[in-house]
Amino acid sequence: MTNYLLAGGGTAGHVNPLLALADLIRREEPDAGIIVLGTREGLEARLVPERGYELVHIERLPFPRRPNLAALRFPARLARAIAQVRAVIRDREIDVVVGFGGYAAAPAYRAGAREGIPVVIHEANAKPGMANRWGARSTPYVAVTFAGTPIAGARVTGMPLRPEITGLDRAAIRGEARAHFGLDPSRRTLLVTGGSLGARALNRGISGSARELVDAGVQVLHVWGGLTELEDPDVPGYVVIPYCDRMDLAFAACDLAVSRAGSTTVSELAGLGIPSVLVPYAVGNGEQRFNAAGVVEAGGAVLVADDELTPAWVRSVLIPLLTDAQLNAMSERARSAGRLDGTERLFELVREAVGAPES
Repeated sequence: MTNYLLAGGGTAGHVNPLLALADLIRREEPDAGIIVLGTREGLEARLVPERGYELVHIERLPFPRRPNLAALRFPARLARAIAQVRAVIRDREIDVVVGFGGYAAAPAYRAGAREGIPVVIHEANAKPGMANRWGARSTPYVAVTFAGTPIAGARVTGMPLRPEITGLDRAAIRGEARAHFGLDPSRRTLLVTGGSLGARALNRGISGSARELVDAGVQVLHVWGGLTELEDPDVPGYVVIPYCDRMDLAFAACDLAVSRAGSTTVSELAGLGIPSVLVPYAVGNGEQRFNAAGVVEAGGAVLVADDELTPAWVRSVLIPLLTDAQLNAMSERARSAGRLDGTERLFELVREAVGAPES
């Protein structure tokens, strides 16, 4: 029996691939021990127990980026966290650490190395985070989602994705999926989503052209996210919902998606062959623009900035994209830049690291 310590959290970009791998391990090795290392503040605090996995908490440790009191205290806090994880590794007889970045990952990487067990790292973004850049220096087992990610020696495995996505037959359930959202099963459909937190510029830029989109023969499913403001345009054929817990059905329903360019979303859209307009998040270290680069270069997506989302852009770019010829070509190009086997390929690397035979 193999005992796994999966480390990561904070955002959905860290938690979702972790859970995808955990689910595959549970299917392939029902007697395996799976423990997740995370914080009390991140999404893992809710999502991991909901999925039925044990969550061990450590202190949230943001890396100090300027000389101040927090920077002076950081080494001692990190040392305590590493000691805590080492104790978990010994007490639970952990065989391998698999990290996905985030606050819990850096102590796990160091603890695994000090305990002499293999450490496997998965980097979701095309522009690596600090914890994974640091951890990758001391292990040969590094997986990345996107080709060209600047980590020496990394293997491109793709993004670990949920079975609901990897097994999705969009064509078979398209009518059912549209009916689920109150949409016309036979009408061309645009999906608009800014992710779980929404995206103010994206929301306003598209909803402001609701009437023009509908008059062009398009129906819209707009998932606006609960933390941003959006006034429902109240146009028949333009369906607004705050959240969507069935993104598999939303993907099956749509012909084209307008979305942020988070690594999971880009991977899901490309893997499923969904043409997209990708709107990178403008704040942060710019990783979303890098995440989008491969599928945009392949011709499966169009890149647009927040401030370009105007009625004129909708009229001159978005609506013309929603034709059969455009969508069919973009769909094939998107699929050529994506993959749906990221979970299996990462698990192969983990098995290699622990020396377990392949199934």
